[in-house]
Amino acid sequence: MAGGTPPRASDAVDEDRLWSRHMTVAEIGGTPRGGVNRQALTVEDGHARALIAGWASELGFACRMDAMGNMFMRRPGTDPTAAPVMSGSHTDSQPSGGRFDGMSGVLTALEALQAAEEAGIATRRPLEAVVWTNEEGSRFLPGCMGSYAYAETDQLDRMLAIEDADGISVVAAVADMKAVLPDMAACPVGGEVAAFVELHIEQGPLLEDTGNLIGVVTGIQGTRRFEVVIEGEDAHAGTTPRARRKDALSAAAAIVGGLEELMHDPEDIVRFTVGRFDVTPNAPSVVPGRVVFSIDFRHPELAVLDSRGDRVEGVCQAHARGCEVTVKPVVRTSPIAFEGLVPDAIQATAESLGLPNMRIFSGASHDAQHLFKICPTGMIFVPCERGISHSEVENAKPGDLAAGARVLADVIVELANR
Repeated sequence: MAGGTPPRASDAVDEDRLWSRHMTVAEIGGTPRGGVNRQALTVEDGHARALIAGWASELGFACRMDAMGNMFMRRPGTDPTAAPVMSGSHTDSQPSGGRFDGMSGVLTALEALQAAEEAGIATRRPLEAVVWTNEEGSRFLPGCMGSYAYAETDQLDRMLAIEDADGISVVAAVADMKAVLPDMAACPVGGEVAAFVELHIEQGPLLEDTGNLIGVVTGIQGTRRFEVVIEGEDAHAGTTPRARRKDALSAAAAIVGGLEELMHDPEDIVRFTVGRFDVTPNAPSVVPGRVVFSIDFRHPELAVLDSRGDRVEGVCQAHARGCEVTVKPVVRTSPIAFEGLVPDAIQATAESLGLPNMRIFSGASHDAQHLFKICPTGMIFVPCERGISHSEVENAKPGDLAAGARVLADVIVELANR
């Protein structure tokens, strides 16, 4: 703008529009308590993506989808050969998830692209809003599957072959979801990325407790996940002496107790969870013959992740109580640190907009941890009420989401013009 202040994309962010889109998408897979059940690659997931793609298409942004079901919405740059700056997250939820986990990253990315368009700001690099497939890992394991395959394309065939609990493969589920999006153009999995920025609700209480609006994420702690299968023997509950039983549930309880001791941490930094517990035959008068349960163990230090995680197998076998115990590693990710270009740009932008901010570490996994392998990466956190997430009562404020979108819009424009 000659003789005046150049326009900023943040000035064109529309808080009401952003909130309205959140509420509209939340109706797809909505639950009675105000949350969402929108499992990865289901029809509901497809309908949510179709709605978002429709908004993008109305703005003239090209929409494409790869073989993993990752969806890309592109605002072109002035240099058609330049690698894009990407922003986004995921549309899938936990079975009793909230309206903002993942979806806020997708909708603020679209809002940032629209704001740049409405402000009339040209960028050298294209800007892309992206939806990554199966971040949550509640239907297919591992989580963050789409971004994983994008960053490590040699893993694509393995990912596509993975099946859910009903025996449906990822490749079949992607095909089913694409049926909801018949006009979506295809694109290859993987590609060069100039930078990636992911906005997400914090899923913790620090921003709310400290009065900060923006979290400049400095890294993500590592994760080890296991599946434990205990094979005992079904028996009559009224006639089988305890000394002769192979009670899989009794063994499972003892194993979990042993794992609680292993993971005890007076500083409360260790995160240990048994989140899924399946008992067979699950009948009142039958000694349980089979139990399958999950272990989720996280820590910001690799040495702790290694030392305690490597002892999980031994603890499980030590408490087998005559049953056969199999421990299967499912996921292993190392802690990562976001440094340099992207987090510095996020912090500088937040300060230039007068938004209180703090540096913060992520306890949860995110798609950004895989993009980190191939390009400069960072994350923006915004507050969520009482830090509650993965819950139907998860909540965020319209103004906080808009504040995050303003930071995001200016950051991706800056990165795209470097």
